[in-house]
Formats: sequence, structure tokens, C-alpha cells
Amino acid sequence: MVTATQATRENYLNVNYGVKSWLLTEDHKRIALMYLVAITFFFFLGGAFATLIRLELLTPQGDLVSSHTYNKLFTLHGIIMVFLFLIPAIPATLGNFLVPIMLGAKDLAFPKINLASWYVFMIGGLFTMYAMLAGGLDTGWTFYTPLSTAYSNGYVVTTGVGIFIIGFSSIMTGLNFIVTIHRMRAPGLTWFRLPLFIWSMYATSLIMVLGTPVLAVTILLLAVERLFGLGIFDPNRGGDPVLFQHLFWFYSHPAVYIMVLPAMGVVSELVCAFSRKKVFGYNFIAFSSVAIAVLGFLVWGHHLFVAGQSVYAGMIFSFLSFMVAIPSAVKVFNWTATLYRGSISYQTPMLYAFGFIGLFTIGGLTGLFLATLGLDIHVTDTYFIVAHFHYIMVGGTLMAYLGGMHYWWPKMTGRMYPEGWSKLSALIVFLGFNLTFFPQFILGYLGMPRRYHAYPEEFQVLNVMSSAGASVLAVGYLLPMVYFIWSLRYGKVAPDNPWGASGLEWQTTSPPPPENFETTPVITREPYIFDPPVPEEVKVG
Repeated sequence: MVTATQATRENYLNVNYGVKSWLLTEDHKRIALMYLVAITFFFFLGGAFATLIRLELLTPQGDLVSSHTYNKLFTLHGIIMVFLFLIPAIPATLGNFLVPIMLGAKDLAFPKINLASWYVFMIGGLFTMYAMLAGGLDTGWTFYTPLSTAYSNGYVVTTGVGIFIIGFSSIMTGLNFIVTIHRMRAPGLTWFRLPLFIWSMYATSLIMVLGTPVLAVTILLLAVERLFGLGIFDPNRGGDPVLFQHLFWFYSHPAVYIMVLPAMGVVSELVCAFSRKKVFGYNFIAFSSVAIAVLGFLVWGHHLFVAGQSVYAGMIFSFLSFMVAIPSAVKVFNWTATLYRGSISYQTPMLYAFGFIGLFTIGGLTGLFLATLGLDIHVTDTYFIVAHFHYIMVGGTLMAYLGGMHYWWPKMTGRMYPEGWSKLSALIVFLGFNLTFFPQFILGYLGMPRRYHAYPEEFQVLNVMSSAGASVLAVGYLLPMVYFIWSLRYGKVAPDNPWGASGLEWQTTSPPPPENFETTPVITREPYIFDPPVPEEVKVG
């Protein structure tokens, strides 16, 4: 009976058919799914490069690929994962899908710009793919000068153009979210009734709009110097190579928060839904998102502690780097307080949320090590940095992304996935991740430099552990893709609110209709109010 009703009910997936109806759609939900397909492709491509890196590092001699090829592998892994997966992952998929629904709106403020952002993203991705197929580049994902401007023989400008174009996609998406959140909230949905996911997307959008142009200009300057020999970063022509680092990190440190702030918003939703409690300290979590966005622009100098900046600048950036940890810690403490004495259900999305809290905490605490001037000098450019970065980006952002995908998958597709397999994949991802990256903290502390394809024999055991963990992690990431695709055809039909959650998105059908709601919802109470469950006999009666 339910299946028949769902099959006949009009939703955004069955309202029209054909490739053209997707490629020219202005429906934010369809655009979110197109982003999902694109970033999933880029994720597994970046993962393939990571696999080759870990295979190379199984043996100390560097006998699988040459040093030059190895440089290309870690460069392409970084560029694809950062610019083509992590930055758009949550905003462009879950954000695009959920922001209008959570606000009670029919769509984003500028549907055509939203569609254009996907095309711009794909064009930028194609430039990057062309550079990869034509011969790649070997500068590292950070494009440091003078290697990138004077000495590299790779496709630096082509890749730079790709990232330059992708930046416009970020700006379009951020602008769309800001205007939508300001102007298209449902009646009664005041700022302090917004879901915390919306607060995090708002803060993320501010960084996208304010920070991305700086990266675009930086890459443009790099291309101009490389092509025309102008002295912008080249000291032989009156330039300053450290200026590039200042400009690059002025965007790229806030970009870390473009990646992790949406993840924090997802975890806030999951913790409330699966502990069935109103969030502890709503205002503090909401404002901590904005605080992270603001303070994130003030800490770029901690990437330059060994680049020759003054001791006074180093001390100031060190202090500010400790400061930015405070709003992140506020979130972790408030999530923990929300869980305290809650009615916790250990379903798959909640397992990913627990994974996020644990791994992000380790990543954040090791960030304090790097904010400490004396210790940072010891571990700069070692595997300690690699481990810290991945605990934040993979242990944080990717765990939350998978948690969000499992939480909202029934809403997006109208189908449930197999709970047993999804719990197994969450466990495999958690174990595989720690086996991969925790040994790298030890390697870095012992002094193994990053980006080397050969290393002393005493580091082999820890590298073998790391490579073994990577193979476990790969299985953990492949499993969700398999059972998500399986669920589209064979999964149980999802009810409108399978988790008993409280947000607006659960008050519409699964999948939602093209306009999201039959009538515009009116909000009359605070977020995260959970009504007591109705006994089964009352439902039947």
C-alpha cells in the first residue's frame, strides 16, 4: 500500500525524465545529486592516487615509482581531494539539497546561478583532468614558488586555471546560500530558530565569498609570472616568494573551515536527532560557527613559522591559533553535554557522529602542538603535519559527510539502506582511518619528512601499518557506495521521518515534491523540540 502511494506520488525525481531534464534543471535537489555524482567520481580518483602513494611507501627503497612520478602522485591527490572533493563535499551536496527545505523555501534565491555553479565546477574539473592526463604537475597542492613559477616542468598554469574556475563555483554557491538564508526563511523562522546546520552553512558561505577571490588572484599572479616573467614572487626580479605563501594561506587556512564547518553543522543535527534532546547551548554553538569563520582569517601565519617571518609575528599568530581552538572546543563540549543523559540510539549516522567527535578532537589537539612555536619548528614538513591534516579533513569532514549521507539518504531517495552493512562500514572506516594515520604522528615526531618517496629502514614498520590501514579504509569507503546504489532499487521504502527527527525537512514527503512543501510551513517553536513517541496502540486506534 505504501509502495503504491509512493510510486504514484509526484516528487522531484519522477516529475520529469530524460538527460535534458537533469542537465537543464533549476531544482536545487537535482543539482545536489549532480554534484554528488561528480564529487564521488573525484573522491575515488583522488583515492586511487592515495593508494599508489601508500603502495610506494611499503618499502624504504622507493622502488615502485620514480621520485618525479611520486611528486606528481601526491600533488594530484592533494589538488583533487581538496579542491574537487572536500571543499564542495557538504555545501554542494547536502547544503544544496537541505538549505531551502530547512528554511521552508521552494528553492534557493538564484536557481539559475545554482545550476551555473555546477557547470562552472565541472569545467574547472575538466581543466584539472586535462592537466593530469597530459602529464600532471609536481609542485604539491600548495603551488609554492619559485618551484611553481620557475622550475617545474608540469602543467602548472592549466591546473591553476582549473582551480581558478572552480573558485567561481564556490563564490556562486556561497552567495546563493547567504541571500537565501537572509531573505527566504519561512514565517516564524527567526535567526534563533534556525537549525544549526544552517548557521554552519551561513558561516561557511561568508568564508567562500570573502576568501575565494584571494586564492583566484594569487593563482592569477602565479600564472602571470610563469608565462610573462614578471617579478611578483621571484626575488631575482624584485619579487618575494614568501608573499605567495601569505596570499595562498590567507585563503587556504579559512578553506580548512570551509571543509570542517559544514561537518560541524551535520554533527549538531545528528547528535540532537539520535539523543532525542534539545541541543545544549544553542546560542553558543551558533555563534561559535561565526567566530570560527572570523578568527579563521587571522591565523594564516602559523603556516609560515619557518618561512622567515619575525618572532613577534610568530608569537601573535601562535596566540591567535590557540584562540581559534576555543570555538571548536565549545562545540565538542556542547555536543557532549547534549549526549549526557540523552536517549541515545546507535544507528549508523550516530556512529559516524561519534567517529567525528573522537577524530576531530585528536586532530584539534594536535593542531595546538603546531600552534606552539618551538614544537612546530621540529615537526614542520614531517608526517606529523600529514596526520594532523587528515585527522581534521578525513576524520572530521569525511566522517560527518558520510554521517549526513546516511541520515538524509532516505529523504533524498525515498529508500532505506541495509542497517547492518552500514554499521559495519562505519566501524571499518573508523578502524582503518586510525590504523592509517595514527602511525604517521609517530613517524613525524621521529623526523620522517613528508613528500619523500624513499626513507630510512627504521621507519618501515610504521609505514607498513599505515599502508595496511589504507587498504582497510578503502574497503570502508567502497561499501557505502555499493549499498547506496543497491538501495535505490532494492531498499525498503522510506517513511517521511524514519528517525523521528524534528527538522522541517522531515515534515515533507520522502523524496520531497518539486516545490519542497505543499503549503508554506509556519514555525511556532524552537528547534530540536522532540515530542514524546506515540504508543503503537494509539496510532492504530
